[in-house]
This record gives sequence, C-alpha cells and structure tokens, in this order.
Amino acid sequence: MHQKPERILAWESALDAPTVAQARKLADIYQRSFLEFFMRTLPPVRESELVPDFRAHRGIDIDRDDRGLRDIQEWAEAQRENALDLFQELGERPIDFPKSLFCDTSKNVEVAAMDVRQAMGFTIDEQMGMKAADKVKLPNILRSHIEFLGVLTLKATEIREFGARGICFVQFPLPVIVFGNESPGAQIFTLAHEFGHVMLKESGIISPLSSTNGVENWCDRFAAAFLMPKTAVERLIGSTPDMPAPNISDLDLETAANELRVSAHAMLVRLVQLRYVVADYYWRIKKPQFDAQERAFKSFGRSSYYGSRYKNSLGDLYTGLVIEAWNTGRITNHNAAEYMGIQNLRHLYDIRERFGS
Repeated sequence: MHQKPERILAWESALDAPTVAQARKLADIYQRSFLEFFMRTLPPVRESELVPDFRAHRGIDIDRDDRGLRDIQEWAEAQRENALDLFQELGERPIDFPKSLFCDTSKNVEVAAMDVRQAMGFTIDEQMGMKAADKVKLPNILRSHIEFLGVLTLKATEIREFGARGICFVQFPLPVIVFGNESPGAQIFTLAHEFGHVMLKESGIISPLSSTNGVENWCDRFAAAFLMPKTAVERLIGSTPDMPAPNISDLDLETAANELRVSAHAMLVRLVQLRYVVADYYWRIKKPQFDAQERAFKSFGRSSYYGSRYKNSLGDLYTGLVIEAWNTGRITNHNAAEYMGIQNLRHLYDIRERFGS
C-alpha cells in the first residue's frame, strides 16, 4: 500500500480511513468484496474445502495445498452467492435444474446425451448446420444452453496453470461450472464433461483426458456422446466395422471433425470409443500430438470492447441478472460494478449497451 505502519494501524483502529481508491486496492489485496468495508459487523471468513480432485486419476503431479485452485473455487462460490442474492433482489426463483436429467454411472451415455439435447432444445442437426467459420462460437452457444438449464458457467483463464481443465461445484440451486481458456474444441468438451458431473451430482476438479475413474470415465463418454452422437457418426462414416481400423488418415479425421464442428482430438476419442479405430493409435501416436497442440494454443486477441472480458468471465446468466437488477433500480450502478468486479463505470455502461446484441 506504500503507507507507513502507523497509517495502516490507524485504519484498522478506525482512527482514520483509507480513500475509496485505497479501499479498493485493499479489497484486491485481501481478495474480499469492496462492499464489505461498509458492513456493520465483521463478515464470516471461511476457507472452502476443495471439491474432489480427479486430477490424481489422470497422472497429474499435483500439490495438495494448491492455493491457486482454492482461490478459483472460492471465487466461483462467491459468484454463485452473488447470483442467488440477485435472484432474491429481483423477487425471482433461481432456475431449477431438471430432475429428469439426474442419473448415475449405470445410465447409458447415448440415452443420457439424447435426453440432455432434448431438454436444451439443441439438436445435433443445428450443431452440424452451423457455418464452418462459426465453429469458434460453439462454446458460447453450448454455454447459453447449459445456463438455460440452471447451471452457472464461469470462465477462469488461469485454471490451466494448475493442470486442471475445469471445476464443477455441485450445489442446488445453481450448480457452477468453471472452465478455462482452451481451444474452442477443448472448451466444448470440458463444458459437456462438467455438465455430466452436474447430472451425477458429483463435484470435481478435472484435467485432460486419460481417466480410469468411474465418474470421470462416464463424464468423458457422456461428453463424446453428446457432441458426437452415434447416429450422426454413422451417417458420416458408415456402420461400425467388424474390427477397428489400425489408424485413420488425418484428412478423414479432420473432415469428420469439421462436419460435427468438433476438434480432431475429440473426434478420434469418439471413434476409438465406438470401435472404428484401435485405441493404441490414439494413445501411442495421436494423443501426444494433440496434447502438444493444446499446450501451444493461444487465445484470440482482446475483444473490440474491454467490458467483454468481464462478461465472458461471468457468463450471460450472471451478467443478465446484474443488468436486470440495475435497470429496475434494485441495485445502484456502483453495486452493479461491484457484482461485475469492475472499477471503471464506463465499462459497465459498455456491457449494458452491448449485452442485448
């Protein structure tokens, strides 16, 4: 803070007070909400217990006291509490997740995937009918369908630094999915995988493909069946052969992946699951290549307007709640900025102006 200890002590003893700018900086340092400076009583401070960590099942070398992942989870939990507060401010009930989608790992993934598509109103023909150039938009389209079913989706770009691909925090109402800044194909697989965790009512931290754990294996297979239904694969490639092929050409793999608007990595995983291609070809030859490509992936440049950074992080469901509460006078513009984590009000107005489009 670049202040003498006596000044800090005066703040702590209520003999003096920081400026608004200093208080905002303190809130960032302590990772607390700026609004807590105005509470009449001390807020409860508890440290979250990390959700089950499935990275261990995937051969990831992990630190059991991973402060970074705990910070991401606590941030996600705080956004969920904020969203529930906003529903209450608006006098609305949080969206109820469809009970018909709850299941266990004994459920056939093909049937489960079909049930979810029906609940979302998102057909595989719509997915395949997208323009090839619009494939990069699929993560946002899938994200909006997931939020329609009462799941809060948040994006934390730093999650990749911890060998994790996503976090699912299952608590009803409003379970939370956190995903990272991967390639579009990897993002949609992570979103579908984490949605499987919600269906199973199983919280978890997950990492890239390679699991033998029952829950993780089911969620991987569900994600593949959801994004690449067996009927659609058969339409593209033909019936399952009597014996899986020893390999598949990169051209054929890319062609099939492009038709389904998925990544070549996900497509090959699906072809192995359905016994079109031998598993050894994926694990020994292609997976190291895919992993190297995904590690090297760099996200697109900054959006044309800075406010999208906050909207992309918090998602349309959360952002929409903030804007509705602000527009109806339930919260002030300063409250709205706090909910969005924004200090420059210009960005807040920018988000509101562009949100409808």
